Formats: sequence, structure tokens, C-alpha cells
Amino acid sequence: MQVHSTRNGLRTLVNVNINLQKQRVLCTVRDPPDFTVGLDMPMKELKTLLLKEEVQLLLLTAPGGCGKTTLVQMLCQDDQIRGMFEGNILFVNVSKTPNVKVIVQNLLNYKNMQPNFQIQSDEDAINQLPQLLNHLTPNPILLILDDVWLGSESLLEKFKFDLPNYKILVTSRTAFPRFKFTYHLKPLDDVDAMTLFHRSASLHDENSYIPAEEDAKKIVRGCGGFPLVIKVIGGSLRRQHEVVWHSRLMKWSDGQFYFSSDTELLAHLQKSLEFSDDKVIIKECFMDLGSFPEDQRIPAAALIDMWAELYKLDEDGIHAIANLQELNIRNLASLMMARKDASEVKSYYNEDFVTQHDILRELAMHQSSQESIGQRSRLIINISGNNIPKWWTEQKQQLINARLLSISTGSKVEVLVLNFHTKNYTLPEFVEKMDKLKISDAFPNLMEINIDYCNDLEELPLGLCDIIHLKKISITNCHKLSALPKEIGKLVNLEVLRLRSCTDLSELPDSIRSLHKLSILDIADCLSIMKLPKHIGELCNLNELNMKGCLRLRTQFPESIMDLEQLKLVVCDEERARLWEPIKEFLPKLKHEYKRKEPQQK
Repeated sequence: MQVHSTRNGLRTLVNVNINLQKQRVLCTVRDPPDFTVGLDMPMKELKTLLLKEEVQLLLLTAPGGCGKTTLVQMLCQDDQIRGMFEGNILFVNVSKTPNVKVIVQNLLNYKNMQPNFQIQSDEDAINQLPQLLNHLTPNPILLILDDVWLGSESLLEKFKFDLPNYKILVTSRTAFPRFKFTYHLKPLDDVDAMTLFHRSASLHDENSYIPAEEDAKKIVRGCGGFPLVIKVIGGSLRRQHEVVWHSRLMKWSDGQFYFSSDTELLAHLQKSLEFSDDKVIIKECFMDLGSFPEDQRIPAAALIDMWAELYKLDEDGIHAIANLQELNIRNLASLMMARKDASEVKSYYNEDFVTQHDILRELAMHQSSQESIGQRSRLIINISGNNIPKWWTEQKQQLINARLLSISTGSKVEVLVLNFHTKNYTLPEFVEKMDKLKISDAFPNLMEINIDYCNDLEELPLGLCDIIHLKKISITNCHKLSALPKEIGKLVNLEVLRLRSCTDLSELPDSIRSLHKLSILDIADCLSIMKLPKHIGELCNLNELNMKGCLRLRTQFPESIMDLEQLKLVVCDEERARLWEPIKEFLPKLKHEYKRKEPQQK
């Protein structure tokens, strides 16, 4: 009995010791991989930012697979960082479902400390943190919270304490807006990406097949500079036969995704697409971005129109831009917004664009392709000339359920994305069969037209004036457009007319007087316009007029302008503002809300 008890006691001590060792390991920063590339400069920049006196909380953010944790591991091996923080570098992997009690207990065990009382709740755990931190001071402390997910921001606040030389470094796929100091880790450039690929695929090994340089570049280009993707794809080709290389290249060239052949890579990147039930629409918006051409800017206005149809969002774009902001914060897309005037903050998005990393676009397309072709809600097809995919001819009798197509067929289509890369292109015959699409036979149901940066547009077709359901026309940055159709007044339902930065446009047609529903008229930066239409006062519902940058508009306004009783906001520069001074008293709703041009910042 005594021997048995002794053996059990020894076993218990061994288990306790093993558990303590595990908990210490959990709070220790692992060594970086033996081979890293392209992270030396980011490490120096991150260190410089971290060591600034005013920085207590620093966020390191990038999409999954970009090397955030590896960069932190390199940082903690730096002599200056190790010398400054000595043994007070604490590493915590937060993950998707953080357990505060376990995190604090591990930290205490890491420093061989026992809590003052038994930890039974998250509140008890947080109350123990000062004990740990006071034990480590006055030496500097670096707490690393790795892999923090969206929704865990409140956890970060619990680890903040007003202590000298106490710093917190957070890594996350989410660019939390509340962080004052943020470092954005970028993907590898072409040279570093190729170096990592050669290493991962063992191309320096004499027994390995050496692909043609152009083939290797094609594969690396498809990896988008994501270190994880390069390592996984390179590793999958290591010491493979030449036939395997060519087979993979053919599959990828035919539109089969890297994710189709590697579940590890897909599983890692899919973590970024986990949304709560009330934010499922954000994931849908992410997948919609894959409908647009790669390496191109996506106009925010196009997404607003698309999502107004698909998800019944407001047509002003408030919810759509909010969704894009969330994708931007999650590092799933990049939103570039131009500076706006007061009148434009909630209504004008023609100068805003969205870009998406190639790998994230591939992920979006892969997510959209999981169902059979006939059942997909999105169909993304690249048609060269009139060549139709084989599956298309094989499924002529099968209904297509897609609501969004790049080009395809089906009666349920509500959004059509046409990616033209040629100067002349005829719409396919199948477009006539799209009953729900708001274009057919001279576009009778078309409600909005956006034309931006069309450099060779000199005039608009006369048929445009027959689309009487049009509510919005936006023609911007079309510098060769010199005149509008004289019969534009036939568009009696038009509510918004934007002609921004059409620098050759010299005048507005007199028939504009008939646009009695027009509420917004934007001629900003139309440098050639010298006068307003004589009967502009007949625009009885005009609310906003933007004439900022109309440098040649110097003559007195027509008398009828005093009849614009609904006019509330005029955006103009100081010279045009003087022309409004004698008119203000006749326009009671205008008050003093017009905006003078702000001086340029040097």
C-alpha cells in the first residue's frame, strides 16, 4: 500500500510539473522560422513605433497568412527588445473565443506566482492582473496579445493599466479603428515572394524539377505575396514530377483555385469569413467583390447600386458604405474615399473606390462556386469573344438561379456586371431574356446611369432622352464631353444630374428647365461653363447646386435664379460666392448654408 501511494504521489508531482511547463510555454514567444524573407524592414519599423514613449497600445494588422505572428517572433529576438524588456515579455494567444480566467492563470504560472484568491470568474482574473504587473515592475513589460478577433476589443481594455514602461502589442486580422497607433503589414514584393517560393519548393535541390522562369512567376504572382500561400503552394510542388507541375498550372489557368487543391490553406483563410448571424450580409458583400476584374478599382457607386437591388439597401449608399468600411476594417478589402464637401458626405461616392487583394478575390470566387452551376447565386464567367463555356451549351434547358452575373443567362438576373476589355462589344442575345434586369429594348426601366473616366466620350446618344424612367445621371471626369443632348428636358423624372469635372462642357441646354423633379445639380469643376441657363429658376425642386471650381462662371446669374425657392445649399468658391450675395435675401431656405472654397493646404 505504501509503495502504491508513493507511486501515485510521484505521478501527481510529475503531472503538476508537466502542466506548469505547458503553461510557461503558452506564455513564451516561440522562435521564428529558420528562414524568413521580406520582414527585416517591417521589423525595424514596428520596433521603432513600439519604442516610442507615447505608444502604450500598438496594433499589428494584416490579412491572414501575411506573417504577423512571425514578425512578432522576430521582434522578440531583437537584441534591443530583449535587453529592454529582459524576462518580461509575455505572449498570449487570444484566439476566437478567449478565456480570460485561463489567460491570467497562465500568466501567473509563467512567473511562478499564486493568485491571492481562487479565480472563479473573469472579474476575479482581471483583479489579479495588478498583482502580476506589480511583481514585474519597475522593469519594462511587453504584453503580446496574438490573434485577437473582431468582437474581442473589450478584452483589450481589461489589460490596460497606467504603469510606466508597460506596453501592449496586439496582432489581428482586423484593423480596429479605436487604435491610435497601427502598423499595417504588407504582402511580400515580387523579389521576396520568388525567393520564398524557391525555398519552399526546394528549387535549389538538384533532384527537383526546375520550371521555366515564366511558369514560376505565374505561380508566385497567383500567391499575391502572402507568405503562407507561397509556402503551402511551394511545398505542395516540392520534388514533384514535371507532369505534376504542368497539370497544376493548367488547372489554375482554367480558373480552378489554389484552394481546391489545398484544404490547409483554405481552412486558414476561411477564418476571416466567420461572421455573426446579424452580419451575414457582410460576407455576401465580400463575395460580390469577386464579380469584378482583378487588379482593378471597383467604383463604390457601382456597389451601392448593386446592393440596393440585391439586399434592398438604401439607394443613398449609407448602409453600403458602412458594409465596405467593415470589410476594410477586417482587411478583406481596401476602401479609398475622396475628401468630400459638406453636401456630399452622404450622397456622392463617384470618386470612391474599392480594391481587393488577388488572393482574397480568389477566396471570394471560391466561396461563390461551392454549389452546382445551376444553383449558384453568383455566376462569374469570363467570355472571350463569342466563345461560350462548354457547360453552358450542355445546360441550355436548366434554369440558372444566379441573381448576380458577370455574364450569363437566366430569368432571375437582377444585376449584370459587364467587364469590357475591347472598344466595341455587342450585348449577347441572352440579355433580352432577362426579365428582371432593368435593361432591355432601349432600356425602358433603367433608373440610373453612371459614366466615369470615359476619356473618349464626346457626346451622349440622343436615345438617352427617351429613357423617361431615369432618376439619376452621373457623368464625371469625361473631359471630352462638350455638350448634352438638347432634349434632355424630356427626362421628367430625373432627380440627380452630376456632370462633375467634364472640363470641355460649355453649357447646359435650355430644356433643362423642364426637369421639375431635379433636386441635385452638380457642375463642379466644369471649367468651360460660362453661364447658367436663362430659365434655371424653373427647377422648382432644386435643393442643392454645386458649382465649385467653375472658374469661367463670372457673369451675373439670370434673374430667374431668384425663383429657386427650395434651394438649401450652394457649394462654390469665394469668387462665385460673391455672385450669390445679392440673391440670398430672395431665397429664404438658402440662409447662409452655402460653402466657400477652403484654402488649399500646403
